[in-house]
Amino acid sequence: MSTSTTSTTAPAATGTGRARTGFWLLAAGFVLVMSFMTVPTPLYGLYSQRDGFGTFTITLIFAAYGLGVIVGLLFAGHVSDHLGRRPVVLTVVVVEVLCAVLFALFSQESALLALRFVTGLGVGALSAAMTAWLTELHDHWRPGSDGVLGRTVATATNVLGLGLGPLLAALLATTGRPLVVPYVVYAVAMVPVALIAWYAPETVPSEQRVQPWRYRPQRVAVDPEIRSPMLGASVAALAGFSVLGFVTSLSGRFLADTLGITSRLTIGTVATVIVVCSAVSQVLLARLTQRRRLQVGAGLVAVGMVVLATGALATSLVGFVLGGMLAVGGVGLIFAAAVTIVAGLAAPERRGETLAALFLAGYVGITVPVVLIGVALSFVGTVPVLVTFAALVLVAVPSGIAVLLRQVD
Repeated sequence: MSTSTTSTTAPAATGTGRARTGFWLLAAGFVLVMSFMTVPTPLYGLYSQRDGFGTFTITLIFAAYGLGVIVGLLFAGHVSDHLGRRPVVLTVVVVEVLCAVLFALFSQESALLALRFVTGLGVGALSAAMTAWLTELHDHWRPGSDGVLGRTVATATNVLGLGLGPLLAALLATTGRPLVVPYVVYAVAMVPVALIAWYAPETVPSEQRVQPWRYRPQRVAVDPEIRSPMLGASVAALAGFSVLGFVTSLSGRFLADTLGITSRLTIGTVATVIVVCSAVSQVLLARLTQRRRLQVGAGLVAVGMVVLATGALATSLVGFVLGGMLAVGGVGLIFAAAVTIVAGLAAPERRGETLAALFLAGYVGITVPVVLIGVALSFVGTVPVLVTFAALVLVAVPSGIAVLLRQVD
């Protein structure tokens, strides 16, 4: 995800054919690198069995990742606007390849904490740079178009990658060394992404780039006149992203404790099916008005959380998966609409700062509630915690959207 939703610079001169090819190759590479970020999801159980990790330790490891994303967003999310898209993406890909190698070599708790933090930093920097790059390449490839395809691909590939990671990791973990092979395969597979980034046209003109020593951190600010809709969007983003955080970090615990499911492949498949619905909903409903997106998204979240809680109470795998799919599909619609609305309301010169605040709320949502859930699970049963969590999301998301809808025609 990015603090940029539209191109703020004209694409550098290049052929439309190369821009089109670069667009699709970068989109595929984006999916691959983002999928690496959720590789540990089906593997946490193995770490627990081997090293005695408890739920709280796993939660801390996930929180380290969330903290890394927040730090990366604030301190590196805007860097590609000034240095160029290519150098930022290349740097992040190289760092993630090194992280994959280190994951394969070291699996102590301290190493996992450090490496998850660094991979989170990569998400904050990569998602911003890649989203802007894809949007700009699309604008150059299809000048004069409405830009829906570019924006949809740029945002949906982000979530699609996060969703595919658990399934790919679970498949790779069926080998004799499940805590090594997935990372080795990813270390090799991500190398071509660096070559793709080298090939794709740079879209930040050279005359608009600055020297690295002129770096300034991303500001986070909201103009007083849009604080009300911003508050609504932030509440909805925080609550919605907490659902994504739960699915990618603690769904395995629920499946194991409540349903007795410990298969890594099943856990990875469930997480993938649920998270990918966020991308699917954005693609299928890309041309809805922003008001309709918010309304449909709110309905999906409400129904989904009710079904999810009912599935937990009835110990039903079908209910858990169906509820998660509906809720996460709604989250995708809501966040895409919220970003577009907030970007349109903010003054052009403050748009990056305002959207940084919105993304910050989202990533806080994907981190803090999950940590609190992990702590609660140390004292309370899985089902009561999940039902309470569903009830809170059921209240928070519609409340935020109700405020945001007042600003939509």
